[in-house]
Amino acid sequence: MSMTVLVAGATGKTGHQVVQYLLDQGHKPTALVRDGSDTSGLPSGAELRQGDLTDLKAGVCDGMEAVIFAAGSGSSTGPEMTQKVDRDGAKRLVDLARESGVKRFVMLSSIGADQTNPSGKIAHYLNAKHEADEHLKSSGLTYAIVRPVALTNEGRSEKVILGEGVDKAAKASRADVAYVLAEAATTGRYDGQAQDMQSA
Repeated sequence: MSMTVLVAGATGKTGHQVVQYLLDQGHKPTALVRDGSDTSGLPSGAELRQGDLTDLKAGVCDGMEAVIFAAGSGSSTGPEMTQKVDRDGAKRLVDLARESGVKRFVMLSSIGADQTNPSGKIAHYLNAKHEADEHLKSSGLTYAIVRPVALTNEGRSEKVILGEGVDKAAKASRADVAYVLAEAATTGRYDGQAQDMQSA
């Protein structure tokens, strides 16, 4: 059955592959894009809806059955933008999804985001992702959280590993991550789960 799915971060390296997989599976993806975003890489057939994760307006999730958060502030931005996008933007989108009656919310998180007090160079990022994940868990929405290890630009692999068997030093291709996100949003296979992920 075809589903309407809003994809935040659709113009990113992972997000545009999410959109393509949704289209390939006969669903109706809508890309959430900022005013002035480069949408040239988006697959034809995707709808567009304007919205800035740093200032989301009410109604942005209206008409959607599922929402996928595949956005990120990027590795070149500082802690302030990480908090605005990866934490506050994600939390706001969760709230708006609930208000609009969205059936399922899928969060692209990160390995290590299950920690309550992370340390190291990306501690601010992991903390932002942790807060967003916890907000989603407590929202009352049906959810799935995917926490991949280090990302690569490789294509689909023959197998992905989810859960306790994941090697935290391994890699995950963006293509595999995108496929799992699309599957989580449209099948319910991972409902109520927060799982680490790697490519095998």
